[in-house]
Amino acid sequence: MIQLVTFLHGGEQKTGLLHEGNIYASPRYARVQDVLDDWPRANDKLGALAGDLPGREPVSGATLLAPLPHPPTIYFAGANYRDHVEEMQRELSMPLEPDPKGAGQKPWHAIKASRTTVVGPDAQVRVPRGMPQLDWELELGVVIGKTAKDVGLDEAMDHVAGYVVANDLSARGHFGRPGVGDASPFKWDWIGQKSFDGACPLGPAITPARFVPDPMNLAMKLWVNDELMQDSNTSRMLFSIADQIAHLSSRLTLMPGDLILTGTPAGVGAARKRFLQPGDVVRQWIEHIGSFQFTIVQ
Repeated sequence: MIQLVTFLHGGEQKTGLLHEGNIYASPRYARVQDVLDDWPRANDKLGALAGDLPGREPVSGATLLAPLPHPPTIYFAGANYRDHVEEMQRELSMPLEPDPKGAGQKPWHAIKASRTTVVGPDAQVRVPRGMPQLDWELELGVVIGKTAKDVGLDEAMDHVAGYVVANDLSARGHFGRPGVGDASPFKWDWIGQKSFDGACPLGPAITPARFVPDPMNLAMKLWVNDELMQDSNTSRMLFSIADQIAHLSSRLTLMPGDLILTGTPAGVGAARKRFLQPGDVVRQWIEHIGSFQFTIVQ
C-alpha cells in the first residue's frame, strides 16, 4: 500500500509517499494539494510505484505533518452513526430520528474552518480559552480528488481521492450563545464549538481509494490515555459516503482537496460526562489508513 504524506525535513515542508514504513520525497509535486489537483494522472501512477520505490532512497529523519495541511473546505456531518444517535437519545435525551434516510431526510453538514484548525500527528492542542468541555470525535475523512457538481449516487465514489483519519474536536460549552433564547434561530454557535485552533487533527497519511477495499466497512477505534472510548465501524453510518457526496454536490461544487468528515460513532465524552484535560493523550485508528495521536495542553 502507498499513502500520501506531508513531512518536515531539513526545515522544509515537503510531500511524498509512505510505503512499508519508509518516506519517499516526491520529485514532481511540492504539496499534497498539487497531487490532488492532478489526481487522475497521479492516481494512474500509484499502481506501478510500489515496485519502483524500494529502488529509491528513502528520506531519513523526517517528521510527519498533517497529510493535507490546508484543505480548501472542510465539511462535517452531524449525527451520522446509528450507535451515536442511540447514545445521544439515551444519555442526552435528544429527540433524534433513528432512521433519517428511511424517513426521507437528507444528510446534514456544516463547514469547519480549515487553515488554523488542521494539525497533524503528535500535535499539541490547546483547550479553548474559558471552555473546558473539549470532546473527541473520531471520524473517517474523505478527500475529494475530482470536481463534483450534481453527481449521482452511482458516480459519487469516482470523485474520491482517498481517506484519512480525522478527529472533529468539539468545544461543547460553546454549543449555544449565552443570553440568546433557546427558540432563537441564532442560538447555536457552530464557530465556537467547531472552529477553534487545532480543532481538526488529521493523520497519519491519505490512503488512496484504490487501496481501501470497502470504505463502508472499516473498523475504527479511539483511546484516551490508552482507555478505549470509541469502538465502531463505518458500516454504522446512516448516510453513506456516496449519499454525502451526492447531497453536498447538489448544494455546491466540491473541489479537489475538499475534506468531508463523515460523522462520529458512539463513545464521545459528552455521553460519558467526561471531557479532555491538559495532559491527555488521544490516539485514533482506522483500518487500512493507520493511527496517530495528539496531546491536550493548557
